[in-house]
Amino acid sequence: MRLAGPMRAVAVLLLLGLTWVLASSILGGDSSSLVKHFFSGLLSCPLPETKPRRYKCGLSAPCPQKHLAFRLVSGAANVIGPKICLEDKILVSSVKNNVGRGLNIALVNGVSGELLDTKSFDMWAGDVTDLLKYLRPLHEGTLVFVASFDDPATKLNDEARRLFEELGSTVVKELTFRDSWVFVGAKGIENKSPFEQRMKNSKSSNKYEGWPESLEMDGCIPLRAPLEN
Repeated sequence: MRLAGPMRAVAVLLLLGLTWVLASSILGGDSSSLVKHFFSGLLSCPLPETKPRRYKCGLSAPCPQKHLAFRLVSGAANVIGPKICLEDKILVSSVKNNVGRGLNIALVNGVSGELLDTKSFDMWAGDVTDLLKYLRPLHEGTLVFVASFDDPATKLNDEARRLFEELGSTVVKELTFRDSWVFVGAKGIENKSPFEQRMKNSKSSNKYEGWPESLEMDGCIPLRAPLEN
């Protein structure tokens, strides 16, 4: 059986060391002290450090087959923009220059995992009609990733909240000014989404002056089976 690289190296070191000890003994050296010195040197050699394995989007474990790895990070106050990662690809971030105040949304094909579109909607000074026109025509099975930045709720009306509820949200009806919110839903979802977090804007608990702390959420989303014709 062949020895692996590290075992082979140890075997070579042992052979060289024993040869050295034997030669020293023949030449009149103290073999016992030499043996102790040699093996104490081997024991004191530091072992190579093993880096923790990295999985897609920084998850602590890999996703099962036919699942998508994701990570959502909401914006921090009105300074640091949100981030949306899917299958180790950054879909939305300040670096990509595609974030905006309000709701940052990525649409993904729930069957193939292909990115369909990204867009932000200003929920402080924008027009909620733009958001409604974006959400109404979604196709069955479309995955909807949402990360808030600054204020996600001021312009939300009843219809907008209802559309997010139909995507699986349970907290959008309570979302208020400057709350932090991350959410993954799907068009045609039968149950409520398990992927949602909200941090309420509260003077008594806010991490930043006027804003709650940023939220971070990750997980694995199962791909949808293709619809039969």
